[in-house]
Amino acid sequence: MTTEKAGFIAAAMAALAASLVLALFTVPASAADPVFPTGSRFGLVPPAGMVAAKTFPGFVDIHNKAAILITALPGGAYAEVEKTLTADALKKQGITVEKRDTLQLAVGTAVLVVGTQLAPDKTPYRKWLLLAEAHNLTAIVSVQVPEQSKAYSDAAVRAALNSLAQRAKVPETELLTMLPFTVGDLAGFRIVNVIPGRALLLIDRPDYPHMVVTPDLPEYVYDARCTIVAAPGGPTADDARANFARAAFGAIGGIKDIQFTMAEPVRLDHQDGFETVAHAKDAGTGVDMMVVQWLRFGNGSFLQMVGIARAPIWDSELARLRSVRASIELK
Repeated sequence: MTTEKAGFIAAAMAALAASLVLALFTVPASAADPVFPTGSRFGLVPPAGMVAAKTFPGFVDIHNKAAILITALPGGAYAEVEKTLTADALKKQGITVEKRDTLQLAVGTAVLVVGTQLAPDKTPYRKWLLLAEAHNLTAIVSVQVPEQSKAYSDAAVRAALNSLAQRAKVPETELLTMLPFTVGDLAGFRIVNVIPGRALLLIDRPDYPHMVVTPDLPEYVYDARCTIVAAPGGPTADDARANFARAAFGAIGGIKDIQFTMAEPVRLDHQDGFETVAHAKDAGTGVDMMVVQWLRFGNGSFLQMVGIARAPIWDSELARLRSVRASIELK
């Protein structure tokens, strides 16, 4: 055995021994499964003492005023965001950089910046900023702990950041919990997008194996789609509701050459509502479409549901859209 090869083996054994020793003294939470904040593709094993936040994607320790915020961006954002993590750029944000490391995580290459930041109330915080290049996404994880707090060591925070994980998708049942309403019957529609606290986009599309689903789909990619939006306010008088419905219908995107066939007050699920139906054409292809808008008013808010389908299959799709509408309940 050559001296060079023997040295290599000795170094490898030393590294293995060191890793085993480290494993014995790692924060216990690192052995647990990653926790994914509601609706987030990214998660991690939070340090002991932190729990999933209810108002933002991340973790929080209210008693110690410590928090972890996880943000997901498109995959191409990594290079641009990395440019903002220089010492000079961060200094303009009030962050004094002490250390910068390059890491190899399970999700991909990452940059970790450690420093301090003075909050608006003059409280000094210990700051960790992690930028990770993951599969098709970019993750930004920000950790802040009051500098005087001894609750979270650098080792504990790094262990949590090293556990950053990515899941293939967010379960549909979890996405639906992020809405201010429940949908009891999706009637076979697929969830395309959820705007937390506000809206749900459903779609019924043919199976195109190589087609990427996006919120702005041309007519030939879908048979029908519907959008459900909950918002505060809304008019109370019938004549005001008619004008409101007309304005809301005019804001529907992706259609043109609208010809109304119905626009009148209705009762929807024992509440005041307004129904509008129209012939239209797809704005991109000119294909004949049918569009329905249902507005449901009550309790200081309103619910808007818009359904769009190809004219030849309107009758069957309308029945399914009605099933979805009838199953919606505000929380």
